[in-house]
Amino acid sequence: MSAAIAAERLYVMENKQKKQWNIGLLGFGSMGRTHTWAVQNLPFFYGDLPFRAVTRAVCTTSQAKSDRVGAEFGIEITTTDEDAIIHDPTIDVIDICTPNVCHFETLKKAIAAGKHVLCEKPLCISPAEAQEILAMPRREGQVLGMVFNNRWLSPVMRAKQLIDEGRIGEILSFHASYLHNSAADVNRPAGWKQDKTVCGGGVLFDLGSHVIDLISWLCGRFASVSGMSQISYPERLGRDGSAWKTNADEAFYCMAVTEKGAKGTLSVGKLHVGTNDDFSFEIYGSKGALRFSLMEPNWLYFYDGTAKSEPLGGERGFCRIECVGRYPDLIFPSPKAPAGWLYGHLASMHAFLCAVDTGKSFSPSFEEGAYVQAVMDTAYRSDSTGCRMLEVPPCW
Repeated sequence: MSAAIAAERLYVMENKQKKQWNIGLLGFGSMGRTHTWAVQNLPFFYGDLPFRAVTRAVCTTSQAKSDRVGAEFGIEITTTDEDAIIHDPTIDVIDICTPNVCHFETLKKAIAAGKHVLCEKPLCISPAEAQEILAMPRREGQVLGMVFNNRWLSPVMRAKQLIDEGRIGEILSFHASYLHNSAADVNRPAGWKQDKTVCGGGVLFDLGSHVIDLISWLCGRFASVSGMSQISYPERLGRDGSAWKTNADEAFYCMAVTEKGAKGTLSVGKLHVGTNDDFSFEIYGSKGALRFSLMEPNWLYFYDGTAKSEPLGGERGFCRIECVGRYPDLIFPSPKAPAGWLYGHLASMHAFLCAVDTGKSFSPSFEEGAYVQAVMDTAYRSDSTGCRMLEVPPCW
């Protein structure tokens, strides 16, 4: 038996021994697509996983869409009936990516069916609904989780670590904001997340839920809050393109006090021209401070107030910690790879395969590769001749 065949048989045996978790995905908007990508790519990013995960079923509001999604992403079961997925004995996990107002009823059915559940934020659209969900009996070992994905950014994880180690001391104050520009253009039709009848709230539900979760996780739960909503455009185009009256907050501002007495502000909005996905926070303690911006996702800024101070500054000042891709369990990509590194490879492969498919030329070409080779060779020659300035010869 060849070594290759033996290795293949060992691989098959190992995978047969692994538990396969079958996921039923409800909803396929941007988050459904994101969750599917995450499931399919787990083996690339982590080592020898002790399990396998497969998105086995998908449910959308249109059978045609469900069929298209299934064909495109290799999902076996496609339907418009979420109950069929929830009560399918082969499905272990229900992944909820539907609009907010749908969560409550779906959660009740999925929990009662004994499924593990992963739910996009917010959990429900009212405290009463949330309390009813919490009061439901669960089977032993049933896992129910929320998607507050910003907790898993490496700089945020490092911030949590520094706080828990007492490096910034007692937290005294904080500020966090999450700003988008999606409602800044009054001529742009509103999306479902701006419609209270579908979202259950406005930007406070959409972006504010992330901010509240993250600051509570880092600074402690809030004891009290005050809030102020803003609607700058009472009338705009609706989702169907006709005139529509804005029924949900376009921006929201809070003051908050934690259970330990820290005070701060939270600002969220979609009226902010010039922003993209601008999530940031500042946390100030008795011994130090932290700063982070999602638009600079490779770095956490840490100020050590216990560092020596001298006439010329000593060691005082914000330190920029290079978090980049340094996750404790990931084996891929390199921990030195910055956030977004994989997107370049993804786009490169897409462009190349499009060229193959259409028969068009592709750049960077071999000719461009040869030019780079010539430049490198010239640099080496320059180095060997005392760093003289040399001309790059024509590409061979």
